Amino acid sequence: MVKLDILSDPICPWCYIGKANLDAALIDFPLHPFTIEWHPFQLNPDMPPEGMDRRAYLEAKFGGKDGAVTAYKPVVDKAEAAGIEINFDKIARTPNTIDTHRLIHWAGIEQRQTFVVDLLFKAYFVEGRDISDQEVLADVADAAEMDATLVTRLLATDEDTTDIRARDAHSREMGISAVPTFIVANQHAVPGAQDPATWRNVISEIMEQIAAQD
Repeated sequence: MVKLDILSDPICPWCYIGKANLDAALIDFPLHPFTIEWHPFQLNPDMPPEGMDRRAYLEAKFGGKDGAVTAYKPVVDKAEAAGIEINFDKIARTPNTIDTHRLIHWAGIEQRQTFVVDLLFKAYFVEGRDISDQEVLADVADAAEMDATLVTRLLATDEDTTDIRARDAHSREMGISAVPTFIVANQHAVPGAQDPATWRNVISEIMEQIAAQD
């Protein structure tokens, strides 16, 4: 098997699109060689714990409504091409994502990581839910067949918070500055929301290399 490490943030629309494109390629390779692991990278590591009003966030980041509309036009177009739904009008707040990354980490221990990532993207981009809300995260855990009661207890503590921040910082020190970033076999970084055709080529090449070694 080949390790595919994915650095992502559940509030990053390009990460949502990037995953959809990867999934579209993987459908064509039911025996693909990847073992996938998700890693934390906060788009807004300095976001207040309570998050902030999304309109205020967008105006601060893009210099007003017009700037936000211009910035998100490619996102809307690529999401449509990827066949995924994004309802920006439903998103009232931009959350701090430290707890979502803790949940993704715990999901990995139970081999449910990708399932939880899917549910977080849907909760945020489709349903407009506040994924920093611990009740929402407990709902996600329950939907992923995790122990929601245990997750709720863990979220009430600082369990693994320091580790998540350290892993995020380490990625930045290694030169990662944007997500999604896909790292293939601990060697090759594939940045951005690559289209399915690119992934099909990558997977085909890897499978050919594996076959040649047998």
